[in-house]
Order: sequence, then C-alpha cells, then structure tokens
Amino acid sequence: MPHSPSLAPPNDLPLAASAPAAAITDSRWSIGSIYLIALVALSAVYVPVLWGLGYDWANNPNYSHGFIIPFAVAFIVWQQRGQLRRIPARPSHWGLVLAVVAEAQYLVGFLGAEYFLQRTSLLLLIAGALVYLSGWQLLRTQLFSLTLLLLAIPLPAIIFNSIAFPLQLLASSWAAFLLNLCSIPVYRSGNILMLPQRTLDVAEACSGIRSLFSLIALAMLVAYFVPARFWVRLGLVLSAIPIALGANALRIAATGLIGRWFGPQYSEGFFHEFSGWVIFVVAFIALLGEASLLARRQRRSRAAPHPA
Repeated sequence: MPHSPSLAPPNDLPLAASAPAAAITDSRWSIGSIYLIALVALSAVYVPVLWGLGYDWANNPNYSHGFIIPFAVAFIVWQQRGQLRRIPARPSHWGLVLAVVAEAQYLVGFLGAEYFLQRTSLLLLIAGALVYLSGWQLLRTQLFSLTLLLLAIPLPAIIFNSIAFPLQLLASSWAAFLLNLCSIPVYRSGNILMLPQRTLDVAEACSGIRSLFSLIALAMLVAYFVPARFWVRLGLVLSAIPIALGANALRIAATGLIGRWFGPQYSEGFFHEFSGWVIFVVAFIALLGEASLLARRQRRSRAAPHPA
C-alpha cells in the first residue's frame, strides 16, 4: 500500500510557536541591556559631579540651601503622582537629541574645567530622558522641579562676582540711608561706611547674595503651594529680591548702631554671625506673611458671588 506523507510530530508545534516569543524576549533583553549599560556609564560620569556638588553645598555658605532642594523636589514629585499617572505616554526621539546635547555640554565643561556646565548638563540629560521615555507633556510638568534644582547649582565665578559687587554697593547705600534716618552721620565711599567710632567694610559675604539665593529658592517653594495664578506666584518669587536686600541692609545698619551704642566689640564675632540668621528668619517670615495675604485674597475672590 502506498504510504501517506508523514506529518510533523505534534511535539514539534510548541517549538515552532515558541520561536517568535523567544525572539521577542531576546529583543527585550537586548533593549534592557542597552538601557542598563547607558545607566551604568552615566552613573560613572555623574557620580563625581554630584559628589563635588555636595562638597560645595557643605563648604560654600552661599549654597547651603542646596541640601534642602532634592528633598523638596522629591516631595513635589510625590504630590504629583496622581497627575503623572494620568499623563499619556507619547515618547519622542527628540529626547535623544537633548541627551546628546547634554553630553556635549558635559564634555565642554569637563575639558574647560567649568563645573557649572558639567552640573547643568545633568538637568538637560534628565529633561531628555523624560521626553524620550514619556513625551513633552511630562517634561512640562517637571519644569518647576528642574528650575528648583538649577537654583542649587553654584554659578560660575565670573557671573557670581558680577552680581555680588553691585549688591555690595547697594547694601552699603541702603545701610547708610538707614543710619542717617537714625541720626548717625555716615560717609560712604563705595562699599565702605565711615561712622564716627568705626569703619564698616561691606564685604562680599555681607552683600546679601547668600540670603538672596536661599530666599529665592524658598520663595519658589512657598509660591508652589499658594493657590493663585502664575503671575501672582511669579510676583511672590520676585518679591524675595527686595525683601532679601532690604533685610541685609537692615543687618548692616544694626551692626553700625550696636557698634556705636555698645562698642565695636559687641558688633563683631558671634553677633555678626547670629544676626545673619535672625535677619534671614525675619525675611522668610515676611515672605510667608505675603504668601498668606495672597492666599487669603484668592480664597475671598473665589468665595465672592459673581454677578449674574
């Protein structure tokens, strides 16, 4: 009898069916390996950058607020968790472009020994990762957090000095005005205040730039929680500048008053350091008071009946 053509054994079917699944698994594994290798490489690049940033926070009084910023950003992101889950994922390859630009910026900063470029390249890299993995809408929700992180990065020395010196002159001018209001004769020459009993040198540390950076960062955090429109919040943040400068001028004037009334030895050392903290707390309380008034006004406007 003629034999019928043999069929493939049944146990061969699972092998054939499993081939596409194995290919998919291998593909996923290769993509995961690429991500893992990229993450390890970026960690090796940026761990020294973050270490140096932490060292600056610990040793540079102008940026001691930097230790607070990462925790504040983590809290804000945690509060946004519900909103973030609702954002539709629309990955964009433009994120890779941002990542390449970030690494080019890091390379320029590394070769030029410019830490600001190296550190800010990490923020640009994070922005690129958000766009590549989820899309532009996710990046828009995190612009505030990235701006907060930017405030924790020390400025280049040339920019810092160009800001600090005008602030020295402004602080000495305002302090001389306050001392004249107290009937104390003052002769000002640049950032030098000459009083009858002593001479005050408004140094860079007394320019108010320390309290200015810290108060702006805190003002952004306060403004984030104020239920108001964007322009109102922006006004609150900008108001931190005159508050910080005015508080610093008040501190310098108080130093001159105490030196005149009680002697120069009482306006130096411990008092000089302690007064800086006291004045900063006063400035922050003023900022909180302003935020409270804005929030109360916003609640009243919402509660007020609208005309038909």
